[in-house]
Amino acid sequence: MADTFKERTYGSIPVGRGRKPGIVVVDYQLAFTDPHFPLGGAPLVERGVVNTAKLLAVARRAGVPVASCYTAYHHEREMPHWKVRAVREQFLLDHPGSALEPRIHDKSYDVAVRKTGPSIFFQTPVVPYLIKEGVDTVIVTGCVTSGCVRASVIDSFQYGFRTLVPEDGIGDYEEGPHRDNLRDIERRYADITTCAELAGWIEEWARRNTE
Repeated sequence: MADTFKERTYGSIPVGRGRKPGIVVVDYQLAFTDPHFPLGGAPLVERGVVNTAKLLAVARRAGVPVASCYTAYHHEREMPHWKVRAVREQFLLDHPGSALEPRIHDKSYDVAVRKTGPSIFFQTPVVPYLIKEGVDTVIVTGCVTSGCVRASVIDSFQYGFRTLVPEDGIGDYEEGPHRDNLRDIERRYADITTCAELAGWIEEWARRNTE
C-alpha cells in the first residue's frame, strides 16, 4: 500500500539533536498514574512513568533541565470547556489527584508548574526557563499521547525547539490513539525515539561538556 504522506515528502527531513537537551514531563500526576482514580492506571501510562523515571535519573546526573507540570484548577469556573467529566470533578487544587507522581518528580531539582490548558507551554514559565538554561532541544514525556502530549509537542515545535519524543516515555489509554498520534507527530513536528536512546545521548552530551 502506498504511503501518500511519504510520497508528498512528509517526514523526509529529521529534526535531529541540537546543542543542549531539556526535558518536559506532561501530567504525570496521580490522577493519571494511580489506578484508584477514574483516569488512572492505564498500562501504557504506567510503562511511560517507569521509563521516564529512568531517563530522568540520567538527565539529573548530567545537569539537564527538567520541567514537570500538572493540570489543576481552583474551581470549575476557572476551567476551559472540558468534555471529560473526571477532569471537571477531580482536577482541583485540593484534590489528591493533582499531586505529581513521586516516581518522576524531584522537588529539589525539577521546575514544577501548574497548567490550565493541554500544553505544558500554554501560559506557563516553561519556555523562559528553557531559554535561560540554553536549551535548544526539548524531549517531551508524559500523558496522554493523543491529548496533552500532542499539544505540548506542537507548542515545542512552534517555539522553535528541536523536539524529540520517546515512544516508551509517553502513554495513552489505548494503543491505537497512541500509535496514530505518534505517526502524525513524526510526519510533521518531531523525531520519535526511545528513552534508552535519549539516555545514551544525554550521557554522551555530558561527557563532551566535561572534557
